[in-house]
Amino acid sequence: MSPVKVGVVGCGTISSIYFQIGPEFKVLDIVACADLFVDKAREQAKKFGIPKACTVDELMADPEIQIVINLTIPAAHAEVGMAALAAGKSVYNEKPLSVTREDGKRMVDLARKNNVRIGGAPDTFLGGGIQTCRKLIDDGVIGEPIAATAFMMGHGHESWHPDPDFYYQPGGGPMFDMGPYYLTALTNLIGPVSRVSGSTRVTFPERKITSEPKKGETITVNVPTHVAGILDFQNGAIGTIITSFDVWAHACPRIEIYGSEGSMSVPDPNSFGGPVKIRKPGDDVWQDVPLTHGYSENSRAVGVADMAYALQSGRPHRASGDLTYHVLDIMHAVHDASSEGRHIDLTSGCERPAALPTGLAPYTLDE
Repeated sequence: MSPVKVGVVGCGTISSIYFQIGPEFKVLDIVACADLFVDKAREQAKKFGIPKACTVDELMADPEIQIVINLTIPAAHAEVGMAALAAGKSVYNEKPLSVTREDGKRMVDLARKNNVRIGGAPDTFLGGGIQTCRKLIDDGVIGEPIAATAFMMGHGHESWHPDPDFYYQPGGGPMFDMGPYYLTALTNLIGPVSRVSGSTRVTFPERKITSEPKKGETITVNVPTHVAGILDFQNGAIGTIITSFDVWAHACPRIEIYGSEGSMSVPDPNSFGGPVKIRKPGDDVWQDVPLTHGYSENSRAVGVADMAYALQSGRPHRASGDLTYHVLDIMHAVHDASSEGRHIDLTSGCERPAALPTGLAPYTLDE
């Protein structure tokens, strides 16, 4: 089969890893890149050997492009995604799928109507670390998952990011910035969520930027910066998640899964590798588990490659629209539960993505 032709919209920092890793997957052919500032697109095209740098409209009008990778800021995810879907192209959005549930649902519905694919980041759950954890759970190594904890806590972006303001606006905050990694990993490992509750707060209503080039400027915070949620999974497991930009230091694990026959330490869901550890009854210490799958290095673009294989074969793709919308719904529901003072029953859902087979050749996703 011929490679699937891909265009990238948004040529900021994150685009470099897609341009670097994407061509390793022979199923992908990145033929164009676009940005609101065309000079940025030209710069990335020259650096990575992309054949065409163009405007967003020109990229959308290119009949050869089948998949658009949307790497714009969260506030533009829906507008760019809808334009690509309307042009008959499949879309892989950076996280989150969109800022609002309504826009996310519109994209999922339009993709179905136009018989194209929608999905998005993160694809780190396809990495060797979390796929190893998935295999251990599927093989019954820790028994039935009964609970999970997840912690992503730090002190925000204003000390290092060159333009941190949008992290403190709707579509940002710790839950919408980093929650997708944790919630996607948990959904892959345990399954979809049926009900949530939560508490949120804004600890520092203003944040002073200490990084260049905007050092000394003040950010007005318009989104919760400490978020605690309780997740009731459809299979009966109970999850606890805390995401925060208000914590100076902590010693909590990133993710742990507690099963009826043992516990599992899951690696950083913002990375692709290990370590993976389990502890069974009678063990005095945690035991390291060798990775059973590849993609343990930074492999962003593996989700796009999986979508491309799915387009060619007709099978479901793993980083799907249903999955990314379900994660979006969970994040909003945690915020809503806090502001409304009640449990939120979710109306969204998804299938657990199919596990990757073991023994695949590098940069190959179908046997």
